[in-house]
Amino acid sequence: MILEPGVVAPDFDLVNQFGQPVRLADYRGVKPVTLVFFPLAFSRVCQGELCELRDNIAIFGDASVELLGISVDSKHTLRAWAESESYSFQLLADFWPHGEVATAYGAFDDIAGTAHRATFVIGADGVIVSSFATPRGEARPLARYRDALAML
Repeated sequence: MILEPGVVAPDFDLVNQFGQPVRLADYRGVKPVTLVFFPLAFSRVCQGELCELRDNIAIFGDASVELLGISVDSKHTLRAWAESESYSFQLLADFWPHGEVATAYGAFDDIAGTAHRATFVIGADGVIVSSFATPRGEARPLARYRDALAML
């Protein structure tokens, strides 16, 4: 079960596709964040979802929201994927300890060893404003992001 709205988002310290540290705490009091957990880079549904976010990145910019993608892939895999798909947002490696951040958000699939497709919109105060997930193999609709961002 993924974390529900009203819960303080668990802090984390991960590296992005360039190996740079990214801490959720650094955004507190500064700007809202949307965390997009996805199973694996270069997979069909994940690529479709993240390309749709890339193509509609303005909805996050217009809301002054930082978009962060998170998977259990290594930073090297995420960098290659970000470059091949021209993603302008950061992709974070929940690589080791394997899936620790996804687990903290209730978004880790113990059987597959990957993250579920789960999204968390977090206010600047660090509290989850909206959370939603879709079943394996099912993309999250862009309308869900729009609705969630409207709640900020």
